[in-house]
Amino acid sequence: MSERRMVVALEDCPARRVPDGTPLTIPQDTFVTITQSLGGNYTLTYHGQMVRVDGTDAHRLGLEAAVIEFSAPADDKISEEQVWQALGTVYDPEIPVDLVNLGLIYAVAINQTSKQVDIKMTLTAPACGMGPVLVGDVEYRVRKVPNVKSVKVELVFDPPWARHMMSEEAQLATGMFY
Repeated sequence: MSERRMVVALEDCPARRVPDGTPLTIPQDTFVTITQSLGGNYTLTYHGQMVRVDGTDAHRLGLEAAVIEFSAPADDKISEEQVWQALGTVYDPEIPVDLVNLGLIYAVAINQTSKQVDIKMTLTAPACGMGPVLVGDVEYRVRKVPNVKSVKVELVFDPPWARHMMSEEAQLATGMFY
């Protein structure tokens, strides 16, 4: 979405400040301006600050909410497949491709005893100012997987990200296929 439009929060809405990822709450009845909608998430201006609202909370702003649901497994385990599905719903805020297809997720480890998911991921550039926001997006979405109690994301830069780590579909979508 490229057009700017103003909406009013219908109820308190969780958000994260860009670029540092600090959590905050947009109070009910507050006017905000939508500046971008990408990957099911919204970037807004709120009291002069840029903030990001997860698409699963969009209904709080009177917008269509992204629905991310997983069927509960028959056992008490965390499904690695569902973790990867959740990761596939997180999009880079500047490139309209999800983090999995961008090749930014390096590893997923699940501790079934503590119900923790550990994720190693990188950024397209080490100096990317959106790192904390992306980490917050990953934590938020992976916590929606049944039986996940905590998520720990570690940003790593070795090996450095390179274009060849992207899926062919992502390379085509971004015009980086050559």
